[in-house]
Order: sequence, then structure tokens, then C-alpha cells
Amino acid sequence: MSSTSSSTPAAEVEERGRKRKRAESAAEADAQPSKWRKRREHEIYSSKLLEAIRLVRAGSSAAAGPRGRAVREAADRALAVAARGSTHWSRAILASSHRRRLQSVHRARLRAPASPSKRHGAATSACASASSSTSAAGHGSGTPPLARRARMLGRLVPGCRKLSFPTLLEETTDYIEALHMQIRVMTALAEALSGISATSSSSGAGSSSSPA
Repeated sequence: MSSTSSSTPAAEVEERGRKRKRAESAAEADAQPSKWRKRREHEIYSSKLLEAIRLVRAGSSAAAGPRGRAVREAADRALAVAARGSTHWSRAILASSHRRRLQSVHRARLRAPASPSKRHGAATSACASASSSTSAAGHGSGTPPLARRARMLGRLVPGCRKLSFPTLLEETTDYIEALHMQIRVMTALAEALSGISATSSSSGAGSSSSPA
């Protein structure tokens, strides 16, 4: 009886020590900020974003186009450059932006309307692709739910369609952290620009109301 009563408090003390160590390690992990929460990364992305927006404004004066989409693509490209190509999603964004530039050059060269035979061929290929996608969707109906969700997640994160599940989770976590940082920087930039415009408009109104 005495041995049982003396060993029980010792086991409880050991269990409390293990719980305390686990709590301390979890607190240390939470205390370490993510790469995208560091001030240095904010400054790097802010400078690259401003440079990209200047290039968009300079290009939009020469050629008409949807500026909002161009700004969004420039913001994503600046985010990928800030990631230094160290992730699959950043390399995919940089590759897609380069591909879009090449496609825009091709579209500018091929402005002539297509002949009826080409249109018929395009319609046939579109129908074939639609039927193939439908059959693929039907074939994937027997896929397990976790695999379907992983496949959907791989489509949402750029460049992550063919990754293993652990790598996909790492890329998704890093991509979400980068998007949060992008939102914070763009919100601060929008507030700064609105404050500058409000100050300039108020100063202009004051100068116009002053007597000559």
C-alpha cells in the first residue's frame, strides 16, 4: 500500500513536467513570427509593389486595358518576386506572367478574323475538350473525399497541382501567409494615398477660397 501511494505522486509529477515542456515548446513556436510577418519582408514587398504599379501606370497611358486586372497581376508578380522563387507558387506566378506577356504579343499580331474552317475547327476542339472534361469528372467520382479536396486545393494554389500532400500543405500555408501580408501592405498603401489626396484637395480648396 505504501509503495503504491508513493509511486502515484511521482508519476503525477513526471506527467506535469511533460505537459509543462510541451506547453513551453508550443509557446516558443508561436512566439517565432512567420517570414511574411517580418518588417523586412513588408519593406521589400512594398518597394516592389510600388515599382510594379508605376510600370502599370506608365504602360496603361500608352495602351488601353483593364487597369484593375493589371494592378492585381502586378501585385501578385511582386509577391512572387519577394518570395525569391523559393516556392512552387512563386515560380508558377512568375512563369504565368511571362507566358501572359508572350500571349499578348501573339494576340496583337493575330488581329485578323479567323476563316470559317478555322472557326469550325475551334468549335470542334472546344466540344471535344468539354466532353473529355465531363468524362474525367465522371471518372473521378469514385475518388476518396480527402483526395478530391487535395486536388481542389492544388488547383487553388498556383503551381501545386502535382505535389505530394505534405508539400501541398506547406505551400498552401506559405501562400496564405504571403496573401495576408499582401493585404496588409495594399491596405496601408491605399490609406496613405487617400490621405495624400485628401490633403491635396483641402489645400487646393483653401487656396481657391483665399482672397486675391
